[in-house]
Order: sequence, then structure tokens, then C-alpha cells
Amino acid sequence: MSTPVQAPAGQQPADAASRRAIWLSIAALAMTFMLPLAGLVMAAFAIMAGARAIPLLKTAGKPTGVAVGSIVVSSIALTLSALATAMQLYLMDEYSAYQECMKSAGTVSSQGDCFTQFREAAQKKLPPDVLDVLGSVQP
Repeated sequence: MSTPVQAPAGQQPADAASRRAIWLSIAALAMTFMLPLAGLVMAAFAIMAGARAIPLLKTAGKPTGVAVGSIVVSSIALTLSALATAMQLYLMDEYSAYQECMKSAGTVSSQGDCFTQFREAAQKKLPPDVLDVLGSVQP
């Protein structure tokens, strides 16, 4: 019976840590666009995973590019999800009114009226350029 070939000490956990960090950061970026609050939490975990992977990679003599890349992607996801979450919290009353309007809207034109009401309410609360930057994004 032969013994299995093993990677040098520290190399396998370092590679796994860097892969884990990059996958968490990609998942955090995806979650940012679906559920911003979940993206916020996942991005924080991804930053921690990337930060923990760097010393492991350095001691194993491996390049740290993947771990640094995961920290960069996670930071972008963290920023975007924090902004989206803050916007949702700031416009919570307007969004609740929009949801109530959509529940009672029976036609496409009445749904369009609900969106128009939401947009007008948001314009009153936000600076004038913000909605122009966001374009015709529907909640």
C-alpha cells in the first residue's frame, strides 16, 4: 500500500482560503443586487476571509493576488450594498405606500400610476439629480 502524496504544509489550506474568499466576494456582489442587506453581511464576511487568506498565502509562498482581488470586489459590494440599504431605509415610507398601491392596482395603467406616485414622492425627499442618475429604476 502506498501513501498518498500530500501538498507541503500550509499550501492546501492557503489555496482553499483564497478560493473561499473570492467565491464569497462574488456571491456578495451578486447578493448586493438581489438583497442589499444580505449583500452587506456577505461582503463583510468576504473581506474577513480575504484578510485571513493573505497571511496563509504568504507563509505558503503563494501569490496573494486572488485574496487581494477578493478584498477589492468585497469592498465594492460592501459600498454598493450599504448605499442601497441606506436608500431603502430612507425611502421606507414611500416604498410602503407604493407596495400598498400595487396591491390594489388591478390594471397595468393603475400600476403605472402607482410608480408615478412613488417617483414623485421620492423626488420630494431626494436631491433632484439622484433620480436622474438612477434613471427609470422601478422599486
